[in-house]
Amino acid sequence: RARLVERALAGSPGTYQVVTADGTRPPWAPGSFDRVLVDVPCSGLGALRRRPEARWRRRPEDLDNFAPLQRALLTQALASVRVGGVVGYATCSPHLAETRAVVDDVLKRTGGAELLDARPLMPGVPAVGDGPDVQLWPHLHGTDAMYLALLRRTA
Repeated sequence: RARLVERALAGSPGTYQVVTADGTRPPWAPGSFDRVLVDVPCSGLGALRRRPEARWRRRPEDLDNFAPLQRALLTQALASVRVGGVVGYATCSPHLAETRAVVDDVLKRTGGAELLDARPLMPGVPAVGDGPDVQLWPHLHGTDAMYLALLRRTA
């Protein structure tokens, strides 16, 4: 995935660095980055159109198993950006336990962050949800059921 991000950024103006590491035990100092994209491991329920066999590998308790890691990664991502920095929380699951519940819980527990409206970053994409986060759906957007929330560190 890091290589995909590097390819997507190739030729972009400005400076950037793609860093790959264990996000629960980061080797960098807090507040080191302007922006962090945290693409969390998840149940993959949003990718069933491409991977229909995955439905037979998942159990309801899988959601509970991913939850602590998702929260830990988002918490560390927020600590990794400077005040004013932005974290993108992304997952290929439409399940509330892996999307809004994670974001809401981390915002309540950590404080010092606010949810930004991600919808303006999707111009021309219809029906991205009520916001401020974005939920894409296979039947509406022709893609996996992807979720995106943007959080700005305020303190």
